[in-house]
Amino acid sequence: MKDFILESVGKLDLAVWLLVVLFFCGSALMFEGNVQMAFIGSGGIIFEMLLIGISIEIIIEMLKSTKGIGTLTGFITNGPEAVCLIVGLLVGDIIFASSTPLGSNFMNPILLFFAAIASGSFAILLRTHRAYTIITVLLTASLAVIFFVLQQQHYIFWVVAALIVSTVLFFLRPAEPLPGEAEQAIIESNFWLIPAIATLTIAGYFLDPVVSFAAEHSHAPKGVIGFVVLATLTSWPEFKSSLSLLRRAKPAAAILNITVSNITNIWLAGGGIIFFLVSR
Repeated sequence: MKDFILESVGKLDLAVWLLVVLFFCGSALMFEGNVQMAFIGSGGIIFEMLLIGISIEIIIEMLKSTKGIGTLTGFITNGPEAVCLIVGLLVGDIIFASSTPLGSNFMNPILLFFAAIASGSFAILLRTHRAYTIITVLLTASLAVIFFVLQQQHYIFWVVAALIVSTVLFFLRPAEPLPGEAEQAIIESNFWLIPAIATLTIAGYFLDPVVSFAAEHSHAPKGVIGFVVLATLTSWPEFKSSLSLLRRAKPAAAILNITVSNITNIWLAGGGIIFFLVSR
């Protein structure tokens, strides 16, 4: 297990971690923030990213011979979004509750693009289920935009339309190739699967407040923090899973990881809205 963890940390991870430290500590120096607290916040972000990356690698390693791994990882990586949705519903704020899953629908395809470049799989990805990917990404992102401009009395119409569209997209998803011959197992026991999913969900949930802590003490520009940093880092599970699948030569699974994640985000938001409307 120790060797597997060491192999899970690549040069890309180290480069991103260095950029995180440079960004927040550099911002603290430039904008008269607290460098020490910004550095601590950066360390917290790196620790969270490490936990997420290792969890993703363990999950994919455990499921690598399972049919439909892309769909499964698409569901699993939405654990943090589900937790954020529940927290928002508990405080009665439907906009906050829906913002994490629906906001992820914009960042997920962007991170798939960067994962393809980082893994050298862009050309292959471009030839794999292109029409389905574009249609699904555009529709799920459009549904997210429409929700945020609606009045509350129109939420129920959004739920009906969103659930119909997303369900159709889910059942029209392309089939994944059957798994090939079993690869040599790096992790011999399935014991680690459930702890890995739990760690992914918990770490993904706490990544948002940890990033906010670092942002507060670094005094970084809010616009940069909101879109470039916060949105990117909180979608780290989807990026790592897509990158891992592409490196395993599974482009169809990587695409389904993102498209199913977007569809699941619509389902999460729809379920949350129904709960909000019923409990008012």
